[in-house]
Amino acid sequence: MMQPRCGVPDVVNGTKHYHTHKSIHTLAHYNFIPGSPRWAKRQLTYTFRSSVQVPAAQNIRSICAKAFQRWAQVTEFTFQEVTGSSPADIVIGFHRGDHNDGKAFDGPRGTLAHATPPVRNAMFHFDADENWSENPGPNQMDLESVAVHEIGHLLGLDHNDDPNANAIMSYSIPPGITKRDLSPDDIQGVRALYRFAN
Repeated sequence: MMQPRCGVPDVVNGTKHYHTHKSIHTLAHYNFIPGSPRWAKRQLTYTFRSSVQVPAAQNIRSICAKAFQRWAQVTEFTFQEVTGSSPADIVIGFHRGDHNDGKAFDGPRGTLAHATPPVRNAMFHFDADENWSENPGPNQMDLESVAVHEIGHLLGLDHNDDPNANAIMSYSIPPGITKRDLSPDDIQGVRALYRFAN
């Protein structure tokens, strides 16, 4: 737990909730958020509203567009940015400390970000106190890697229990690491949750 990590809790009411699945050839390590919430629609909109400006995030719109596209390529979802005060399914932003969502950030090298499961008025927040980068060096966190992970939570996936930590949905990522590609387990998980054809 000393690694920088996602702020979506692994434990609910003192218990881990896993939905580990077996197929003929492999043991899947994907997990669903408890209750298996899912979106009823396939066209989702998102917008950006931050309480803090982060210099390294000047290209956050294009970074998040790429992150959403990784999930769109393997599902039936489409994601569209809306601007201004237009209503959106998902609101993305940078915040620090207590930012009025009940999940205060803890500063550098702790919780990197958090997201809600599929719910009306979903949110996805980055901790503004982290050392963010588009191309991370040894002590920097990769924006796109974390965005891809948090979008998995927005779609209903929980943390993966892959002992090799190859999946995007692993609960932590070390500084300086770029992990943007969905693993077969991530893809299998989202398709199983929504019953998309493989």
